[in-house]
Amino acid sequence: MMFRLGGREFTDGDYAVMAIVNRTPDSFFDKGATFAEDAALRAVEAAVAEGADIIDIGGVKAGPGSTVDAAEELRRTLPTVVKVRERFPDVVISIDTWRAEVAREVIAAGADLINDTWAGADPGLAVVAAQTGAGLVCSHAGGLTPRTRPHRAAFADPVEDVVRTVTGLAERAVSLGVRRDGILIDPAHDFGKNTRHSLAITNRLGEMTATGWPVLVALSNKDFIGETLDVPVGERLEGTLAATAVSAWLGARVFRAHQVRATRRVLDTVAAIRGDRQPAVARRGLA
Repeated sequence: MMFRLGGREFTDGDYAVMAIVNRTPDSFFDKGATFAEDAALRAVEAAVAEGADIIDIGGVKAGPGSTVDAAEELRRTLPTVVKVRERFPDVVISIDTWRAEVAREVIAAGADLINDTWAGADPGLAVVAAQTGAGLVCSHAGGLTPRTRPHRAAFADPVEDVVRTVTGLAERAVSLGVRRDGILIDPAHDFGKNTRHSLAITNRLGEMTATGWPVLVALSNKDFIGETLDVPVGERLEGTLAATAVSAWLGARVFRAHQVRATRRVLDTVAAIRGDRQPAVARRGLA
């Protein structure tokens, strides 16, 4: 399950942290804390220092809100990608977009990965990935169009629906010329799903990892965590980290996160328990 993004190669046992940097004024978690470009760049610097492998830059809030056209999305994201690439030549840069026209320009400016959380709503995204050599995230949105919320979401079997959808999108991408080792699959917790669906997907994540495609999970402070614990957005860290540890144990490889340091420490601990990483130090009982 090796995969390559930009100049990085991730092999078995590697867990990658994808830091979230939103160039939006209305993001659900940070409420626009990184909307200003200087704030976004400071957030990138902090994330890299805390152990982020991938920086995911987005210009449009996932949920409903004010209209953001492609030109505005590019105005928000393109300069940030340029500056991040200049300052951090080795970090993997991801662009969180569902628009092929946005992805093409941002990849030309230095991005390595297209993070499509809307399940190929624009079929041209895979074409862009194929033509540019960029990586591509293939996700499950439960049939929703971008920036809409689920209403009475129903599946005969949510995990079967997720696996069938994302593997179908991955195989389509390969058929168009996308690098097989540049494709990730994402169940997209909460997208087109209710809390029980997202919990079931987490419980049965091994069915996704068994497909052989590297799995990305975006768990950070999601509503399914909030409803599971009945807590607001600002109190979901413990639930997020619990879901992170379970997902890592079941084979997920990339973890999209707001709190990078805490996520990195959880993943390093899981890796050590699995035997994929040595302790940072070993003194106890040796003297």
